[in-house]
Amino acid sequence: MVKKYDVTVVGAGPAGLTAALYASRANLSVLLLDRGVYGGQMNNTAEIENYPGFDSVLGPDLSQKMYDSAVRFGADYAYGTVQGVIDKGSYKVIKTDEDDYETKALIISTGSKYRNLDVPGEEKYRGRGVSNCAVCDGAFFRGKNVVVVGGGDSAIEEGEYLTHLVDKVTIIHRRDQLRAQKILQDRAFRNEKIDFVWSSNVREIVGDDNKVTSVKGINNKTQKPFELDTSGVFIYVGLEPMSEPFKNLSITDENGWILTNERMETSVPGIFAVGDVRQKELRQVVTATGDGGVAGQAAYQYVAALADPQNIVRSA
Repeated sequence: MVKKYDVTVVGAGPAGLTAALYASRANLSVLLLDRGVYGGQMNNTAEIENYPGFDSVLGPDLSQKMYDSAVRFGADYAYGTVQGVIDKGSYKVIKTDEDDYETKALIISTGSKYRNLDVPGEEKYRGRGVSNCAVCDGAFFRGKNVVVVGGGDSAIEEGEYLTHLVDKVTIIHRRDQLRAQKILQDRAFRNEKIDFVWSSNVREIVGDDNKVTSVKGINNKTQKPFELDTSGVFIYVGLEPMSEPFKNLSITDENGWILTNERMETSVPGIFAVGDVRQKELRQVVTATGDGGVAGQAAYQYVAALADPQNIVRSA
């Protein structure tokens, strides 16, 4: 028997959790659906210092607080990987690897994933020295030397986190200056455990039968090759949207980011998108929660209009 809901939120990161809170608080039946643990990338973040109300909060702790808020008004939580969505007009059919669901409104909050380097050795040594999560895997490299690839906020934040565990962090960046926030740059430059290799690209991750032993790269200005001994390679070179199950709906741009208006509405009535899967300028926890609040309210108004098109409620 297909389960039916007023609103289904796919993805339980900060945007999805907030959307579920707003929609369920409006007395709608809400399903919060995710393929893994709630919290999304917050679970991979050691400390969050720019979320209002907290000087600093652990990512997993904030995930738990948001989840508790999201389900306290009756939202259901279920596991499942979405395979596709069928638009039936007044309702949508969500097909997962576990069950199928019918929903009047769909809020997509599937987020994004770290982009790969696509170099030899990257996949071979994933889990054996190659990682995208310093919080998850940093403890395996205590007392060793590691490389971080990237120059944005994630690369610098995770690089600094690793200095509490390892002997040395070498940050390899393809440009001659960082893209991270100034406060993060200043901390990194002051940290004696962090070195930088500028204007360079990693060309290969090298290892033995069991683990990473070095990285090979090239300076993109001088074309001079280099090789650095390392026990681990942490990769933060940008994000890719996790929007593949929704491509048939024609709601993405050429790069896969979902397009919305300021009400988080896509071009398909009743389908909304929030957080890091959406085409937007700033991808932070605070902007994700803002998206979620707007979408939760907009979904409420959409469901109310289905019930009575002449009486669209404008506040919950």
